[in-house]
Amino acid sequence: MRSVRVGIPFLPAALEELSSLGAKRAFVLANGSSRKFLEGDASKLIEVLEAKGILAAPLCTSIGMGGGEEGLLRAADAAAAGDADAVVTVGGGAVQDAGKLIRLWLSAKKEGSGEGNATVAGIQAAAGRDPMPELPPQVALPNSFAMAEATHVAGITTKAKTKSGAANPALMPTVVIYDPALSAGLPDWVRFGTALRGIEHAVGAVTHPKADDEVRRRALEGLKILNEHLRKLPSDPEDVATMCNVYVGGFRAIRALNMGCYPALGHLIQNQYSARFDVHQGSCSGILCARILDYHRAESGEHQRRISEALGDAEAPAPRLVRELVASLPTVKGEHAEVGVTDEMLKEMTEWMATNHLQRYNNLSPRKFGNAGEIYEMMTKPLADL
Repeated sequence: MRSVRVGIPFLPAALEELSSLGAKRAFVLANGSSRKFLEGDASKLIEVLEAKGILAAPLCTSIGMGGGEEGLLRAADAAAAGDADAVVTVGGGAVQDAGKLIRLWLSAKKEGSGEGNATVAGIQAAAGRDPMPELPPQVALPNSFAMAEATHVAGITTKAKTKSGAANPALMPTVVIYDPALSAGLPDWVRFGTALRGIEHAVGAVTHPKADDEVRRRALEGLKILNEHLRKLPSDPEDVATMCNVYVGGFRAIRALNMGCYPALGHLIQNQYSARFDVHQGSCSGILCARILDYHRAESGEHQRRISEALGDAEAPAPRLVRELVASLPTVKGEHAEVGVTDEMLKEMTEWMATNHLQRYNNLSPRKFGNAGEIYEMMTKPLADL
């Protein structure tokens, strides 16, 4: 990552960065809600790029929640057809991850290994190249607090409703520009849900079995900033200073997690829950973060005490403080029933989890799981008992 810029207007900053990177064919990928910021008159990004002769293709908005496979592949083909040499991503985590994967496909097409239309298998094969050729640059313009732009991992929700993707250090975006103006009018479930993901990233890093003192220090620093400013956000959701501080806290938390211990247990399970049940990841954290912390509370007790301190009450259990924070965030869900997930659905999922991923969970958890029943008990423990 070459630079991170916070609290500045995105249009001149993005144009400056594209010029500095030598971009001649910029592909712009955005979620639908960001379209109004990007096109419609001569002063908007799309029209400016077109006037400069460096727009590779019309604005692409094919990426849905969770980074669905079909929308991703359409976008990758559009970028390749436009001979793009840079990618601009405007939106949340799904859009930022899609931009990383599109860069892989563009690179594969350039070297001749990407034949025909884009496929998930082809993109994943491109991620495994060694040595990895230099990828086209990515200028990331987030419109939420999801923080996918601060990782070298990219997720895909497949047609089979499973979570897949790719990981490589080369996938890290080149430049990130945090402009709160892009969040104007964002629905509460996105605004507060993605901000809550920062809390998940932080507590996951602090309690990760592979985390060292530096990882935990950075994660706790991010958690303290997030806690202070996320609590202010409901009273004034579009306050620029508050949003900038949530960006900073979230960035520090995810960068800590990305320092050799990605993913954390909660991050992995919540991504799987999101893909399986079509639930926004913010509510996945609202439902599961405190419950997962509680499951390994005895084994990670010292680290959880530091989490409690960062959350403002060193004497209270960390799971309870997370539960209370979730309850304070507008529209973020805390119970399975609120998102239409039934007990039968959970039993089916936990059987699948135990059959396919038990060893991976045990590598990530301070407390081991023995069977599907223990995973189910963790995921369904009453919040009132935390």
